[in-house]
Amino acid sequence: MKKILLTNDDGFDSKGLLALKEALSDIAQVLIVAPAREKSACGHGLCLTQPLKFIKVDDDFYKLDDGGPTDCVYLALNAIYKDGEKPDLVISGINLGSNMGEDTTYSGTIAGAMEGVIQGVPSIAISQVMRDKNLSSEFDFALAKKVIRELVEKIFNNSFPLGDRKLLNVNIPQIGIEKFKGYKITQKGYRLYTNNAHLNRDPRGNEYYWLGLQPLAWRERGGVSSDFAATKEGYVSITPITLNLTSYEDIAMLEGWLGE
Repeated sequence: MKKILLTNDDGFDSKGLLALKEALSDIAQVLIVAPAREKSACGHGLCLTQPLKFIKVDDDFYKLDDGGPTDCVYLALNAIYKDGEKPDLVISGINLGSNMGEDTTYSGTIAGAMEGVIQGVPSIAISQVMRDKNLSSEFDFALAKKVIRELVEKIFNNSFPLGDRKLLNVNIPQIGIEKFKGYKITQKGYRLYTNNAHLNRDPRGNEYYWLGLQPLAWRERGGVSSDFAATKEGYVSITPITLNLTSYEDIAMLEGWLGE
């Protein structure tokens, strides 16, 4: 039976993660290793300054105290899977909220999939666009479950479509299955950010800042449709992401600049 490792950045008890398990448990042997608490926007970081501990939640289900998604995947692949064994897929999600444009650089969800491909395992990050993350307990994730099952079955029946150190980033529009228009292969949109740092004072008069959520604003880059545009139009966005961040188009320019 095929093996899948699941993780997320919303915490081990997130409804999105449990929906992902429900969607895939009858077609693969599923192992979950997820953070003990929410690690949203933690990026691709490893915990190097304190010990990490697996805490068993259920059979083939562990929370990692106090690790992030990267720690979860790294340790699962090197401590739980034995003697060179690896899962057939790493899937990170279902995130409560989108991961599009430059938000992918902050995302713990993307980071889990990044660590999977670094470790040589085909990986998918899946995120659910949500207008209000606080209402996730009332969300059924029906479309997201349908999509991830279709993608996994396609991979298992054929092959993973990308090469070395590349992952699939999937974003699900917030619509019912009946309004689902299909899939679009997209590029990352140009994310627009504002200052959303809120200054407050505690009861002792000390200042502190609380970072708020950014509005979902973007502009198109031209050419291929963006992840933002696709989900807004009712399509599931699938963006191929490579870990090679080299700006090849600037190499010759920099060589000339350096030689001036």
